Amino acid sequence: MLAIRDLSKTYPNGVRALREVSLDIPRGMFGLLGPNGAGKSSLMRTIATLQDPDSGSITLDGQDLLTDKPATRRLLGYLPQEFGVYPKVTAEAMLEHFAVLKGITARGPRQELVQALLRQVNLWDVRKRKLGTFSGGMRQRFGIAQALIGEPKLVIVDEPTAGLDPEERNRFLNLLAEIGERCVVILSTHIVEDVTDLCPRMAILGQGQVLLAGEPLEAIASLEGRVWRRTIDKAELDGYRARMTILSTRLLAGRTQIHVLADQSPGEGFVAVAPDLEDVYFGRLRAQATTRAA
Repeated sequence: MLAIRDLSKTYPNGVRALREVSLDIPRGMFGLLGPNGAGKSSLMRTIATLQDPDSGSITLDGQDLLTDKPATRRLLGYLPQEFGVYPKVTAEAMLEHFAVLKGITARGPRQELVQALLRQVNLWDVRKRKLGTFSGGMRQRFGIAQALIGEPKLVIVDEPTAGLDPEERNRFLNLLAEIGERCVVILSTHIVEDVTDLCPRMAILGQGQVLLAGEPLEAIASLEGRVWRRTIDKAELDGYRARMTILSTRLLAGRTQIHVLADQSPGEGFVAVAPDLEDVYFGRLRAQATTRAA
């Protein structure tokens, strides 16, 4: 169990990135949802010991992750949002280099580990190719391979499916689900679908605060019978926004489809729809924005 308690972080420019964040994250896949600027990357970087919080604590199975950073890094696998590679180095050689950095210096065990990881992430057949020739999905799978060196107890992946085509995204998410069977995996993303498909538990962050923590299915059930849909002309949108709580909008055949949150039908033309995690997500963000504006 990863336990985060009252974690706060304010940067020198005055931005409050984290505001007393507290979460309990069990083994398995845990989704961390939030828009850009919500504090997701700040939280991930703090857990990964890349920056210090102003206050608060982080423990993994009772072990303090903030006091002994070298020990923490031995427990940790991290795939940041921006993951650079040497383009002229082969996947096999680069992975061996990362293994040495993780302290696996004996040649035999290191080669066995590298070979096993390349097979696990389905890159064995291209192990001799230079990383600069890899597709986005292949680079992300290589990133997971380096994150798994040393059998980590905690794996953090930050916005891992951004820019991937549907086939690569599915392959990558299946790989994460497999990894989540044996350790804590935190999936930080703004893509609601990724959390819906994979994560039995989740949290929503907004402006550095935890807006919701729990099970996606329970969160969705809480909106049952309260989400309504209607298709309108774009020119009408501002009027509806002034009168109703609009969760989301999308274009449909040149018109605008809106989802509205209401305890009863907002009026003629609206139909009740089954809620999904996107409705939960936007509902929490809208509620926070309304509270701050009040």
